Amino acid sequence: MTPQTPAPEYEVALDARAELGEGPTWDPKAGRLIWLDILACRVHTYDPVTGRRTVRTTEQHVGAAKPRAGGGLVLNLRDGVGLLDPDGAFHWLHREPVPGRRGNDAAVAPDGSLWAGTMRYDEAEGGGTLSRLTGDGSAQTVLSDVTVSNGTGWSPDGRLMYYVDTPTRRIDVFDHDGGRVANRRQLALVEEGAGFPDGLTVDAEGCVWVALWDGGAVRRYTPTGELDRIVRLPVPRPTACAFGGPALTDLYITTARVGLTAPHPLAGALLVVPDAGKGLPQPPFAG
Repeated sequence: MTPQTPAPEYEVALDARAELGEGPTWDPKAGRLIWLDILACRVHTYDPVTGRRTVRTTEQHVGAAKPRAGGGLVLNLRDGVGLLDPDGAFHWLHREPVPGRRGNDAAVAPDGSLWAGTMRYDEAEGGGTLSRLTGDGSAQTVLSDVTVSNGTGWSPDGRLMYYVDTPTRRIDVFDHDGGRVANRRQLALVEEGAGFPDGLTVDAEGCVWVALWDGGAVRRYTPTGELDRIVRLPVPRPTACAFGGPALTDLYITTARVGLTAPHPLAGALLVVPDAGKGLPQPPFAG
């Protein structure tokens, strides 16, 4: 008898062929997923019920796009953080251009503040930061000496913050209180040869799901750091993951084809794992 190959857990939501797909975020008001192609300067939306898609081009590389409480989007761009109004008008919230540096992943904290990461284009060690921005444009550097600021997320009760500086191969955890973090320690270390942690999301059970760049997988770690699930993918460079859909049960995964000499046909696609678990509602940016 020929052994049967297990059916893949994932499905193809969009065969998008993005260069550097990133930043999936569920927008509950609009009932759609927001995601990006950083290097193409594009903000995409996708409605899984109707299949409707939109694409908006930005003037700069865009590392993150999150819904705002009053409508529109907050964008983590090359030269800082900007606001896109519902009518399409753009203005800067906090402009801080640094030659050779761009915005990367970002996340909205339970209090509505934006935690926005940066990195250098050449990925020079210590060239990036993680900053906390409030709705009035106030910005505070939380972490300096970061190389590639990536996944950020909070526990269901908001008392813990999870964070990835990709080249370290670590998922770290901080105590979080009132917009401040302390007591940084390691939650998990991705072993050498298994890829590098990239974007992450936290589910309703407090488990951390993380995409593994050059690892061809998404992993789920328990709050104690135990690895308890691996979703294998056909593409080597998944970049980030987020729960979406009306019940927040479908895990959407962005992927990249940049830097691959012979990319898999699905490299750059938006993938989805139906009924993967239960996500947490994500707050909008309070600005």
